[in-house]
Amino acid sequence: MSTWPTALIVGAGPGLGLALARRFGREGFAIALVARREAMLAELSAQLSVLGPRLKTYAADTTDPAAVSAVCAATLRDLGEPSALIYNAGSYQPGGIADITPEQFEAAWKTGCMGAFLFARELLPAMAAAGRGSVLLTGATAALRGGKGFATLAIPKFGLRALGQSMAREYGPQGVHVAHVVIDGQIDTPRLREREPDRATHTLLATDAIAESYWQLHCQDATAWTQELDLRPAVESF
Repeated sequence: MSTWPTALIVGAGPGLGLALARRFGREGFAIALVARREAMLAELSAQLSVLGPRLKTYAADTTDPAAVSAVCAATLRDLGEPSALIYNAGSYQPGGIADITPEQFEAAWKTGCMGAFLFARELLPAMAAAGRGSVLLTGATAALRGGKGFATLAIPKFGLRALGQSMAREYGPQGVHVAHVVIDGQIDTPRLREREPDRATHTLLATDAIAESYWQLHCQDATAWTQELDLRPAVESF
């Protein structure tokens, strides 16, 4: 087993997930990436080859308790006990209330909220026993207000925010820093650039800048912890 600190990043992709892996990796962390698709993990691995043996990837359904347990056990075996859990997974189906199927509603909630609960319940006891660690949750504007046509985004994000508050109040006194990050705006990702190739960079959240904020949250002194942080471009209305 390695002696590196380990960060487990759930919902890894070519945008924020990749930036987080690079940022924590620069600090000597081993990185465990979790995503549904093997092809995505292979693409990320190619871009993170500098990490060498400090990088492991796991394809899993984050809403399946058995799969989550298996990923956490594999991470412990391959890299060591995670001292940072970053939950970045989410999916939603835009549409009006009458248009959303019960299956779509449930799937969005499970991915965006229940998955975070499953990973946290696996990892928080060990963090508490060690008296250290961080759980960083990626939220959105929808965590604060539900928009028309965005119920399947707002419901899981509201739930994730509440989960973060409950975890912070329970595990903060035990030395675990739980923080919820409200991403108030659109992130500059390859997928967005495909849709909007002429979009001005200053109107988007830069992934490296977001990752830097996550790193600072992980490093915060316990005498001045942030439980919720909102990030947005300077031009974003709020």
